[in-house]
Amino acid sequence: MAISIMLADDHPVVRRGMRALMESQPDFSIVGLAADGLETVSLAERLKPDVLVLDLMMPRLSGLEALRILRERSPRTRIVVLSMYSSKAFIAQALLNGAAGYVLKGCSEENLVRAVREAAAGRRYLSPPVTDIAIEAYIEQSKTRVIDPHETLTQRQREVLQLVAEGKTSAEIAARLNISPRTVENHRAAVMQRLGLQNHTDLIRHAMRYGLIPPDEELGATAGSPDKNPV
Repeated sequence: MAISIMLADDHPVVRRGMRALMESQPDFSIVGLAADGLETVSLAERLKPDVLVLDLMMPRLSGLEALRILRERSPRTRIVVLSMYSSKAFIAQALLNGAAGYVLKGCSEENLVRAVREAAAGRRYLSPPVTDIAIEAYIEQSKTRVIDPHETLTQRQREVLQLVAEGKTSAEIAARLNISPRTVENHRAAVMQRLGLQNHTDLIRHAMRYGLIPPDEELGATAGSPDKNPV
């Protein structure tokens, strides 16, 4: 029986490359493609593929957030993260959020194919050189883990946080989420208070730390202004 696979990445070239690779395997069947985090959650919840290959950095909702949501809404789907980031923090977060595999972009095609097969079989796969780093990070965080304020955010608060971090204004976020600008501002204020953030620069740093935006995002423009808030 074919392994049903969904691919999620915001870069069309990457999606095409992954699709070509997966379709070259006789027992793989591509059932869906997604270009952002919210689309990924919606489509995966509906299609319930055997395996979802997921990028971490996507607009509208990060891959880490999508992982967390799908762990609850589509628990049968096994998720393989395909990422350019090899930091301990990202790997540990992905594993703690339910990833069955973690593969670095730039690895051999065989690594990704193997990760999909292992995930479909109910096993974990971490591509070299991730393996040792990931296991160590996972054990460290599992031993000392306490309730993270970020995990107490509501789904709407997470969406607002993501869009604020992406630089969207209150009006843009309101239009995207079909709520009022005032409601957006209320959600943002609640997020800032719950996470103990003092200003927009703190919010951006938090977003980087939790994989909502790339960790190498420049802070210069934000840090250099007197907390000019994009919302």
